[in-house]
Amino acid sequence: MNAVEPNSLHERLRQHIGDIKKENQSYYRGVGCGIVREPIPEYIQASCEKVISNSNNAWIVLGRDRPTSRFSGYGGKGDMKCGMVDIVVGRLSANPQSVDETERRLYADPNFKTDAARVYISQKADIDQYMNLVAGTVGNRKEKSAIGMKADDLRFVARRGIKLVTGTDEKDSRGAPVASTFGIDLLANNDDSDIQPFVKGENAKFALDKMIDYMDNLSGIVDSLLTQQMKFNSELTHHYHVSPFYGKSTSPSLSVTSSGIQTNLKLLKDTKMSLVKFKTNLSMFRANYLLPSGSKYINSRYNNTN
Repeated sequence: MNAVEPNSLHERLRQHIGDIKKENQSYYRGVGCGIVREPIPEYIQASCEKVISNSNNAWIVLGRDRPTSRFSGYGGKGDMKCGMVDIVVGRLSANPQSVDETERRLYADPNFKTDAARVYISQKADIDQYMNLVAGTVGNRKEKSAIGMKADDLRFVARRGIKLVTGTDEKDSRGAPVASTFGIDLLANNDDSDIQPFVKGENAKFALDKMIDYMDNLSGIVDSLLTQQMKFNSELTHHYHVSPFYGKSTSPSLSVTSSGIQTNLKLLKDTKMSLVKFKTNLSMFRANYLLPSGSKYINSRYNNTN
C-alpha cells in the first residue's frame, strides 16, 4: 500500500509527530497555536464573579473590587458600586504550577506583584495601594474609579497623537466635586524622593534669550570700559611734567612708556579679541539652541506639556 503524500503543513506535522517516540511528543504539541497543556494554578473564584479562562493561563474576571483574596478591596468589605473587570495573563507567572510537591491542587488569588500582566478596571479602588506605588505629587488615591495596567513592558502606540489629560470634569465618578488640580507624574523606579516639576520649553527659551541679551549688554559695557582704559593708558604712556627750568617739559618715563605700550597691546590682543569671540559665541548659542532651525533646539518639535 502506497503512502499518501502529505498535501498541507498540518498533515506533514501530524505525520512527523506520529513518527516521534511517545515520550517526546508533548514537546512538539502546541505548534501553530494548537492545543497545549501547561501547568496553571486554580483561580479562587468569588461567588459574585463570572470567569472566562482557557488552558493557557489567560483570564477575564467580572466581579467586584478585589486586589487579592475574596475579603480584600471594596468587594471584600461588601460595598456596592465597586464593579471590577480583571484581565490577567500568567497567574504566578514566575513559577506557575497546578499542584504542589504533595500533588495537591494549587489555588491562587489575584496577585498584582507576581501575575505576568494585568489590566485592572474598578469602579472603586485604592489603586496606588494595590500596585504599591509612591505618592509623588499626585498622591495615593482612595475610593476612586481606576484603571491599572502592569506588565514587564508597556507600550502605548497611536497612529496619530497621544494625550495625557487630567482635570476634565467638575465631579468624579462618585459625584464628589474635583476641588484640586492634579498633574502628571513620571516616576522611574517608583521613586519620588527627588521629584521635580517639568520645565516649560517656551518659558525656558524666553529666559535664556533674556540672559543672552543681558550678557551681550554686559560685554558691551566691558568693551566700552576697555576702550576708555586703552585711551587712558595711551595718554599715560606719553605723559610728561613741566620742569622748573624755564617751563620746559620733562622727558616721558621710559618704564611707563614701555609698560603702557605692552599693556595696550595685551588688552587689544587678549581682552578685545576675547570679547569679539564671546559675542560671536553668544550668537551661535542662540542659533543652535534657541531657534527652531537650530540643530540642538531645546524645545521638542512634537511633545508638549502645560
